Order: sequence, then structure tokens, then C-alpha cells
Amino acid sequence: MIFYKIVRTCSIIGAIFFALSFFTITPASAAEEVKISGFTWPGYGFWFIARDKKLAPNLDIDYQTIEDPYESYNLVTADQMDVVSSTVEFAPIAAERDMPLKLVAFANLSYGTDKIVAAPGIKGPADLKGKKVAVVEGGLAQIYVAMWLERNGHPFNSVEYTNIIADDAFAAMIGGDVAASEFWEPYGSNVLKALEGSSILSQSREEYWTSQAVVADGLYMNAKFIEDRHDVAVATLRALYDAIAWWKKNPAEGNRIIAKGMKMSIEDVELVIGKDGTSLDGGLYVYDFLEAARFCGAAPGNPPFKQTNGQMRDHYDLMTDWWLKFGFLKTRNPYEKGVECGLHKELYDSGYRG
Repeated sequence: MIFYKIVRTCSIIGAIFFALSFFTITPASAAEEVKISGFTWPGYGFWFIARDKKLAPNLDIDYQTIEDPYESYNLVTADQMDVVSSTVEFAPIAAERDMPLKLVAFANLSYGTDKIVAAPGIKGPADLKGKKVAVVEGGLAQIYVAMWLERNGHPFNSVEYTNIIADDAFAAMIGGDVAASEFWEPYGSNVLKALEGSSILSQSREEYWTSQAVVADGLYMNAKFIEDRHDVAVATLRALYDAIAWWKKNPAEGNRIIAKGMKMSIEDVELVIGKDGTSLDGGLYVYDFLEAARFCGAAPGNPPFKQTNGQMRDHYDLMTDWWLKFGFLKTRNPYEKGVECGLHKELYDSGYRG
């Protein structure tokens, strides 16, 4: 009415009052709730930055700490979770089980935070033959150890895999119950400090592991969330990359936000993601939007660490190969059933660059 220059003051005031009342009470103006879960890990803490710095004001980001990723996956299946931050190896398993779960992003790469740590007296893979090695069975740690054994000329099943999570594996190593374990930080460093004579057999910063992108975290979304609330799904992915970009410019404050949200010490957060925002001074390399889009094959150019454009497909096939070896899969399922890179392409095509 104002634009048509109706000059009656009472009409203008009435129109403005009505408009303000409408935008105050209409449900359309409410922020969209997005339910996100992940375990206690600094690499997932960027959701707290997105929320606390109000980088996505149209989203109500609800991060729930759930230490068992399978619980998160089951919540997705029950349509009670929209997004899961977790490790990248699960996509082929979700595809075989017909779970409505899609790997949509390669979030970060282990850059030294993962280590295979040996007990005193263990010098190499030959010394581990027939001995117990602590891993999370059915998880990325088991694949890492198995690949390391084969790369060093020993069968992947030449050791006895023992299903022990990291904090319990720490006690098992100190107590002499296992000969080696795959650890992420801060557990690996703590074992090396506490157990005299322990040593590192392999760590994820080595060029082979970074180029193959073996040990990494990913972002999963509920397939129904992508389909039924598509614009919200795209906005959620953008919020993550906006938070990462903000952290790169403000690493000290960002790390404090992550530490508070994850209920971790600043020291442990810095040990994992570093202090200067480069992702090169910690144990985890955080992918920005373009790097992740290139890994997905949704933007031109190559990702870092001698990786190739579209390597997400090769990584999915690599995980599938190993789950078939271990017997966790019975069939080889199509890449498209487990992975959705279209959200990255939409953002890139829209002009977004992170």
C-alpha cells in the first residue's frame, strides 16, 4: 500500500502494524530445526560455531552428542535424525541394508591424529602375527590396520582383531592385554607417554594414507531430509562450510566454542584441529567447501594431498572392497545408492565458494 503512495496516515500505520504482526506470528518465519548427531570429536565441532555465531539464522541447529554412531544411524532410519557426522566407511553398509542414509560430504582427513601404536617389543607387522590388536570392529580403524598389514607384506587376517573402543584400548595396552591398537587423539599420545617402550608403527600423516584418503570423517544426511526438505538440506551443508571459513579466520575463538560445545579441553581441541586455522598444525585436515566439492567431483580442480577430482567414488569402492573381505557385506552396491554429491554441485552452480 505504501508503494502506491496512499497518503492517509491511518492506513499506512494500519498496514505497517498488520505486517509486523503477521511476520511475528506466522510459522513461516520460524527457523527450521535440523537435528544433527555425532560423537565427542573436535572435527564435528563446527556445528557449534554455526549455531553460536548465528551463521545460519534460518536454521535451528540441534547437535546431540551420541557416542555410538550406530545409534545415530538407527535414529536416521527411524526418521528422528536429519544429519550425522561420523567416519566415512559406513556408506556401503548403509546401502546394503537399505538404510535411508547418504554420505554427502568428505568432511576432514586424518592428518596424524590416527596412529597404530605398538606395545614394547613390537617392532613391525611380523611381531604381531597371531597377537591381539585392538580396533573398533566394523569401523575405519580395522580397515586402517588391515591395509597397513597388507602393504607390509602380511595377510590382513594374520592378527586377532579385538573389538575395544579407544578409552578401553588405552587400559588394555597399559595392562598388556593387547600387542597393538589403532588410536585417535588424545589416546595415542597418552599411551606413548604412559607406556615406556611403546612406539608408533604407522600414522595417518604418511603420504600413502593422505593420498588415498583412507582415514577420514564424513557427513551423512537422511535421504528423506534431502528429498522432502531439500532447501534446508542445502542450507545445512552451507552452514557447515560457513562455519569452517569463519574458524579459519578466527581459530582461537572457534576452538573455544568447540571446546565448550564438546565439553573438551582447549588443549585436546588444539591437538586435533590445530591453533592457526590452516588445518596443517594439528592432527586433522578440515576440508573447505571447494576441497570437499572437488573430492565429490562437483567442482573443477583437484583436492589436496595428491587426491583426484571425484575420488569419493574410488573411496566408496575401497571401503566396499574391505567390507567384502571382512564379511560385513555380501554384495557390491552401486555408488549412487550410498553417496549423494548433488548438494555440493547445487551450491557450486549457485556461485557459492565457501
